Amino acid sequence: MTHTTPDERRTIKVSKYLSRHLRHQPERIGLTLDAHGWVEIDTLIAAAAAHGFVFTRAELDHVVAVNDKKRFAVDGGRIRASQGHTVPVDLDLPPAVPPAYLYHGTVARHLDAIRTDGLLPMARHDVHLSVDRETATRVGARRGRPVILSVDAGAMHRDGHVFRVSANGVWLTAAVPPRYLRFPG
Repeated sequence: MTHTTPDERRTIKVSKYLSRHLRHQPERIGLTLDAHGWVEIDTLIAAAAAHGFVFTRAELDHVVAVNDKKRFAVDGGRIRASQGHTVPVDLDLPPAVPPAYLYHGTVARHLDAIRTDGLLPMARHDVHLSVDRETATRVGARRGRPVILSVDAGAMHRDGHVFRVSANGVWLTAAVPPRYLRFPG
């Protein structure tokens, strides 16, 4: 059994709060993200406090520094989520040449739809892909027993599909048609 300390619980709570409001619901606390998802840190801290969730710049900096997935990027006095937005933002990431294969973690209950439709972004802007099986396994395990799909990213790129890579190493693409997927077994 894993035990978290009060400090770790606080870090997780602040991280989840940041994710919710920088990726999904900025308007809930009166924030307006710029076109690229950035907001002034002082504005974020003040808006959170005005809505009953107080945290300090030191706590925010700690969350950014220790987050194992590097979910947030700081640029001077601004912060944004690295990817995973459901609100409209343009992360302004340049196209990149992907490795030959990328990976996607999912669960068995989604496989029939994926075999038919491929990987779709659903509520997000892009499909998220991992550079290794281990990361994809961790992603898939958040929803149950993980199933890891291999994506022939090299062939997709040759066929004109555009890839981008976020500041935290997550590969992004609009969709992955079924013909580029390799299923286990």
